[in-house]
Formats: sequence, C-alpha cells, structure tokens
Amino acid sequence: MKQDGEKVRDLTKGYPAKVILMFAIPLMLGNIFQQLYNMADSKIVSTFVGTGALAAVGATSVVSNTLIGFINGLTQGLSILIANSFGAKDEKRMRQYVAGTMILTAGVTVLLTGFGLTFIEPVLRLLKTPNDILGDAAAYVRIIIAGIVFTAIYNMCANILRAVGDSKTPLYCLLLAVTANIVLDLLFVAVFGWGICGAAYATIIAQAMAGILCVAYALIKFKNLIPRGDEWVLTREQYRELITTGLSMGLMGCIVNIGTIVLQSAINGLGTKIVAAHTAGRRVFDILMIIIFTIGFSMTTFVSQNVGAGKISRIKQGVRHALVIVSVETTVLIVICFLFGESVVRWITNTPDREIIDAAVMYIRVGVVFFYVLGPLFILRCSLQGMGRKIIPVCSSILEMLVKVLSANFLVPAFAYFGVALTEPISWIVMTTLLAIAYLAKPPEKMFGEKDRF
Repeated sequence: MKQDGEKVRDLTKGYPAKVILMFAIPLMLGNIFQQLYNMADSKIVSTFVGTGALAAVGATSVVSNTLIGFINGLTQGLSILIANSFGAKDEKRMRQYVAGTMILTAGVTVLLTGFGLTFIEPVLRLLKTPNDILGDAAAYVRIIIAGIVFTAIYNMCANILRAVGDSKTPLYCLLLAVTANIVLDLLFVAVFGWGICGAAYATIIAQAMAGILCVAYALIKFKNLIPRGDEWVLTREQYRELITTGLSMGLMGCIVNIGTIVLQSAINGLGTKIVAAHTAGRRVFDILMIIIFTIGFSMTTFVSQNVGAGKISRIKQGVRHALVIVSVETTVLIVICFLFGESVVRWITNTPDREIIDAAVMYIRVGVVFFYVLGPLFILRCSLQGMGRKIIPVCSSILEMLVKVLSANFLVPAFAYFGVALTEPISWIVMTTLLAIAYLAKPPEKMFGEKDRF
C-alpha cells in the first residue's frame, strides 16, 4: 500500500518486541484517554448531579458495553482477514474483505440498536437496578444505545486501519473526540443542567466526531482500501469466512458480558453505595487493564499479518516477547495501584464515605495482583484468533461467563462485594489454563508447517 506509507506498519518485519510495542503504544494511548474521559465523566456526574447519578451510569454500563463490545469484537474479527490479506500483499482480496466488513457491520448495528431500545427497561429491572436510580438509568442508556451507530462506524474504520498497520490515525481521531466529550460534558451537565442525559448526549456526539474523522481520513489517504466495482460482490466462501471470524469474536465479548450482566445484577442487589463504589473502582481498573489488553490486541494483527506472509517461526517468537512485555507491565501497575489507587477513587467519587472508598480500593487491589495471569490470557487468546483458531477463544469466554454466573449465585451471597472482587481472577486462571493447553498442544509450526513459506 503506497499511500502514507510512513503511517502503515508492516508487522512482518523487524524485531518482534519492538514492532509489537510500537504498534501497541498508539492503541494503548487511545484507550487510556478514552478511560480517562470515562473517569472525568464520572467525576462531572458525581459532582454536579450526585452519587445516585454516578450509580445510575454504573448500573447501565454493563448493558451498553455488551452491545458495544459485540460490535467492537465483530469488527476486530473481520479485520483479521483484512490483515491476513495485507500480509499476503493481495490488495484485491483485502478490498473485498473491507466491503464485506462494511456490509456486515451495518446490518448488525441496525439489529442491535432495535433490540436494545426495545428491551432496555425490562433488562434493567431484571438486573435489579435500585428503584431510586431506575429512571435515570433508563434515560441514560436509551440515548447511548440510540447513538451506537456512531460507535460502530468508528470501531469499524479504526479496526480496518489497524489491520494494515495504522494504529496512529484512530488515536488522533479519538483524542479529538475525547477532548470534545469533556467540553460537552461540562457544557451540558454543569452549565445547561441537563443532568445524566447531558452526559449521554455528550458521549454520542463525541463518538460521532471520532467516526466521521476516521472515515474521512481513510477515504482521503488510504484509497487502496476502498472497494471498487465488482469487489463489492463477495463469494459465498468469503462471506462464510467473514461471518465465522467476526461472529466468533463478537460472540466472545457478548458471552463474557452476559456473565457480567448476571454479576451486575448481584452487585445491584448490594445497594446504591456498592454500585457507586464498583463504578468508581471499575473506572480505575479499566485503565490499568488497557495497558495489558492492548499488547494482546496487537498480537491479533501481528499474528494475522505474519500468517498471511507465511512467516510462521516469527509468530512463536512474537508470543514469547509479548509475554515478557505484559509481565513487566504488571509489576509496574501493581506498584502504581497500591500507591495511588485510593487517591484516584476519592477524586472520582467526590465523597468522604468510607464504605464506598474502601470497597472500590479493595476491588482494584485484588484484581491487579492477578494481572500476571490476565496478561498471558490476552496474549494467547488474541494470538489464537490471529492464527484462525475460533473455537478455543470462544470456549474460554464461555468459561468466564460460567464463573461469573456461579459467583453471582454463590460467592457474592457468601462474601458480599469481596466475592465480586474474587470473581474475575478466578475466571482468568481457568481461561489462561485452557488457552495455554490449546496453544502448546498445537503451536504455529504444527498448524502451518515447520518452515516459513517465504
């Protein structure tokens, strides 16, 4: 691909650890800024509307995250085939997969939006959302779901660009959107007094900006990605590949979130204070997890491109390097978390209530220690996906869902919020064990041959 070659990173060349890090850093920064916005959003809501409004946002996030997570997983899965074609230097096939990605993303987004708007209130009641925040929660999440089309546009375009090695452009678009989001949040919530709905409107407007900017840039600078003529017509086999690959990753996130929904129901049953604590704790936890997750996400593109290029021995080398990287990151994050976690929670919640603060801090500290397990989980799962192995990652997600369902029914009733904090570490141990067995039993050289094809 000749357009803006300096922005396109060919992950089939160079020292794997360096290549993976350089690709991951823009992705990492984008996600961190997104989570920092979420923290700022929580701060603005708790300061100008109240702790109840913060709890309302937290009580609904698992629902909107399930829908958004499915779309992001779908588009990430679809991009695997684009990355594979890019690595193989087959531009026509690459553009055909781009066309299929656009068609499938549009169809799924329409279905999810209609489903979400129709069933959101019964779902919130099923989740045992406290009555004192149910009205705000329903109003907030309806707006978010109505604007999910903009999230789909951004995720689709961002994942297409990442598939061909450009992880910087999605970052720049997201930075502009996050900045606008915070400004709009202050304007709608603090100045106009629109309450929790103002925060929702700010979110979808900013997401629309990110999507439009990303698409515009791709149309101008990456014309070789744009399907032409009969490239919009895909074979049945190509659609089968797109659907199985995309749905496997979309369903993986969705399956996990089904377990999270059940767990959120148990959390909601612990009262508004614990819901607020979990919302604050999760905001911090998500930022910490991004540092680990983005290395895994980068492995999807790294492995996909190298499979397409036939560089099989390089895949195993990249996996080893990535495992070292996430182990070092985990050590640093544990230190940061134990030193500054409580201060950040106090800032987000804007409350002196020790029950809220202590619960949030406990949740963060318990989870971050187990990042030594979470890091390999992300690396192995994303690498297997990049190798075209769809079943094992989905099975690992089913295990995570089952652990969360069992926790909601047994751990949480027995240990209250401490049971919630233990849930994810237990699921990580189970999943990582399964993925490690699958990877070691059938490593890249057994799948694709002992020697590189090129």
